[in-house]
Amino acid sequence: MNKLNSRVLNFSHKANQFKHKELAHLIHSIVDSTQSKFQANLLLNDLSKSGRLDEARQLFDKMPSRDEFSWNTMIAAYANSGRLNEAKQLFDVTPSKTSITWSSLISGYCRNECESEAFVLFWQMQLEGHRPSQYTLGSVLRLCSTLVLLQSGELVHGYVIKTQFDTNAFVVTGLVDMYAKCKRISEAEYLFETLPDRKNHVLWTVMLTGYSQNGDGFKAMKCFRDMRAEGVESNQFTFPSILTASASMLANSFGAQVHGCIVQSGFGANVFVQSALVDMYVKCGDRNSAKKALKSMEVDDAVSWNSMIVGCVRQGFTEEALSLFKEMRSRELKIDHFTYPSVLNSLAALKDMKNAMVIHCLIVKTGFEVYQLVGNAVVDMYAKQGNIDCALEVFKHMSDKDVISWTSLVTGYAHNGSHEKALRLFCEMRTAGIYPDQFVIASVLIACAELTVLEFGQQIHANFIKSGLQASLSVDNSFVTMYAKCGCVEDANRVFDSMQVQNVITWTALIVGYAQNGRGKESLKFYDQMIATGTQPDFITFIGLLFACSHAGLLEKGQYYFESMNRVYGIQPGPEHYACMIDLLGRSGKLKEAEALVNQMVVEPDGTVWKALLAACRVHGNIELGERAATNLFKMEPLNAVPYVQLSNMYSAAARWEDAARIRRLMKSKGILKEPGCSWIEMNSQVHTFMSEDRSHSRTAEIYSKIDEIMMLIKEAGYVADMNFALHDMEKEGKELGLAYHSEKLAVAFGLLTTPPGAPIRIFKNLRVCGDCHNAMKYISKMKLEAAETWISNGPQTYDSQGNTDLNDYRELCSSVMCENSNYHVLHKKISSSSNCLR
Repeated sequence: MNKLNSRVLNFSHKANQFKHKELAHLIHSIVDSTQSKFQANLLLNDLSKSGRLDEARQLFDKMPSRDEFSWNTMIAAYANSGRLNEAKQLFDVTPSKTSITWSSLISGYCRNECESEAFVLFWQMQLEGHRPSQYTLGSVLRLCSTLVLLQSGELVHGYVIKTQFDTNAFVVTGLVDMYAKCKRISEAEYLFETLPDRKNHVLWTVMLTGYSQNGDGFKAMKCFRDMRAEGVESNQFTFPSILTASASMLANSFGAQVHGCIVQSGFGANVFVQSALVDMYVKCGDRNSAKKALKSMEVDDAVSWNSMIVGCVRQGFTEEALSLFKEMRSRELKIDHFTYPSVLNSLAALKDMKNAMVIHCLIVKTGFEVYQLVGNAVVDMYAKQGNIDCALEVFKHMSDKDVISWTSLVTGYAHNGSHEKALRLFCEMRTAGIYPDQFVIASVLIACAELTVLEFGQQIHANFIKSGLQASLSVDNSFVTMYAKCGCVEDANRVFDSMQVQNVITWTALIVGYAQNGRGKESLKFYDQMIATGTQPDFITFIGLLFACSHAGLLEKGQYYFESMNRVYGIQPGPEHYACMIDLLGRSGKLKEAEALVNQMVVEPDGTVWKALLAACRVHGNIELGERAATNLFKMEPLNAVPYVQLSNMYSAAARWEDAARIRRLMKSKGILKEPGCSWIEMNSQVHTFMSEDRSHSRTAEIYSKIDEIMMLIKEAGYVADMNFALHDMEKEGKELGLAYHSEKLAVAFGLLTTPPGAPIRIFKNLRVCGDCHNAMKYISKMKLEAAETWISNGPQTYDSQGNTDLNDYRELCSSVMCENSNYHVLHKKISSSSNCLR
């Protein structure tokens, strides 16, 4: 027997070294012995702990006598290894269930996150008269923490109080962790503060981690100081939590002090602590200290290298991030699905398509393309570099697409000018059952604004409100911009007023919106309000201000704002600001001053500046200066049709037909094509497009008849055709007809035929609105307004002898009047004309 005991005890130290035959012989020897229960249980326990469950079960089944320890050991072994069905089968046939038996099974279900089974067993245990131990409660509370089961955790808390476990440090630690993980930090803090004995370092670590995970870095730092003041030792779990809190507060000096504590405590070589140190220094912007911590690591850790790469990318050191990635590969570190997204972000920022494709190939070779996180990063990388075709191919081959996948592609289309495709893809995303988030909403609104599809944008707005998504500054800013660009400045203002927080982007969107919609003076008032709130203007704000001054003819104001840019706010004027000033001077007829400003520019004039000067020359007929501006544009943008068309139009307006024809021939010989001007109107979610003298529409006869009627009415009101915009060599009558059938007027006629009573007419154009059409629209709006006022004042007298009246005639004439609550309100903006190219 002594010899057998010696063999068993020796086995407890070398269980994993025994071969199957030797183990079988030992089991047989123990089973044949009449006094072997202790030895069998000892061997059973060692087999279970070493993971040899099948051999443990073989021994268990052959044991002639099994006690409570035997059953509990086998049940715990199955439960801890995740073989819950076998654990439950043994549990059901156990002759005598104790609290340990119940706890072993419950612990297994909790560890494997089987919520319903764990709680059924927990309550059933109590019904059968067994009191859960502190370890049972600890397992259940750990499950509540992991799955964030607040309600269940509160029920367990109630049981803890009833059974007087609320002074047990082990159980209270579980409660503190549960409440902290469930975002109920005040309850966790109360339990922590009221526990009599707080010398337990695990309790302090849980409380500190709770503060850190709930975003209260300051309290986490205070907790760490109090912990040290109480003489409680920190460990490898405490230090990463306090370093994370230091990083969240950008408390580099505090983190450095913690680093000193780590060295003193002897945890400087712990890989988890070292990784947290690297992450803390990187997030605090101390790359040098982060590098030192990384280089001092005894064991290379991929997580630490990933943290370093991510930090470099976020701080704009993209080349350094790529260098670190190359070093990772040279060290043969394990590159994972967290490494590649950061590297791809670096390549996107550097616009490095060559290396991007190399990394993509490496991803495919190593099999990481199946990871959703990596696939999303590849789509985003290609999209940001403008390679939408590659982004689309990667997207199509992704087996698992989430909202980030769709957002990356939608945003790519929107930012690369493919706005219609962005909207189509968004619709496909909704059809696929993917609910949009705030990021994709902002991108879609950009596309809506650029396409000026108001109705679609309004649907997005309505769906966003219904979705219950929390409002964000970027989405609200996008709504303001979308409504402003679609000509609905009142709606933009309403969104603005509803926002709890506005930043410079918000104010700028409103300032630019009012300026672009011909309400320059109101735009300047918003600027004054912005300054009064303490918000500093930026580069874009001044573009909007100068644009507003230009279109409102406010020369002195414009000069004041232009000078204040550098003098007051330290913003160096760019070509865009100079272009606005040249446009302002040109509209005021000060072409010499405009030319002088070009010559005085502190930056090199670009195409925008010369186009502004050329447009001013076009308005005032200064051909000599216009030729110089056009010549510069020919050199800068040799394939751009704008300077050729503008100069040709100037020659035509001056009746220099041969020069105009020469420019047209030159343009043709270079293969330069002019973008055809077109206007469009959205009606019942369908876009109707018109070109000059267009007769392709199904209602052409009605449209042309309506135009003839309109032209007759506005001529009676004082309209005179501006022949400067009739650019063909023909008689006066032909020129007038040519002007009458411009695309803008065709769209207006269609709008008058189809727009419901009370709805405004919105016309959009891809090029600059013709000056004659702009003037005609003023008369049309004035005519409608007068007709509406006449009808409102004489309305009661229009009934016939039977008390009836035909309102159709009035509604046709007053299609720009809105009816609301039986009162008529004239819209301020009857016809909205916008330009996509020059806005």
